[in-house]
Amino acid sequence: MLWKKRPKSQRRNDDFSAYIDEGSEIEGTYTFSGTLMLNGKFKGSLQSTDTLIVGEKGVVNATISAGTVLISGEVVGNVLATERVELRATARVFGDVEAPVVVVEEGALFEGHCRMTKTRPTEPVANTREARDLSVVTLKR
Repeated sequence: MLWKKRPKSQRRNDDFSAYIDEGSEIEGTYTFSGTLMLNGKFKGSLQSTDTLIVGEKGVVNATISAGTVLISGEVVGNVLATERVELRATARVFGDVEAPVVVVEEGALFEGHCRMTKTRPTEPVANTREARDLSVVTLKR
């Protein structure tokens, strides 16, 4: 079929903003936008508001802060995501994970603490009655 949709597992390299392959070793702070596919070795700090994918061959020793983090390789360090973190079956994570949505597939190795944060509302609540803390009740006399 000419317009057949590709499964996510068969993505081409041009679907990524950056691709760090197996032969690469990088150290420092890496800030990116878009989707980063990391199959090499990285040490330092990774920062983005978009998507980081650590491939099965990826070895990361870093603090990670991104929108979405998908891990299939090894990560040593804390992972903070504003949207979600997924630990695939081949993932090895040694550090704390914090995100509103955390998915751990069967077979993943995870040694650390997990904190599921609340998602931040996109707009403040306009109605003051809805914004009020409902754990405190005012009494009328």
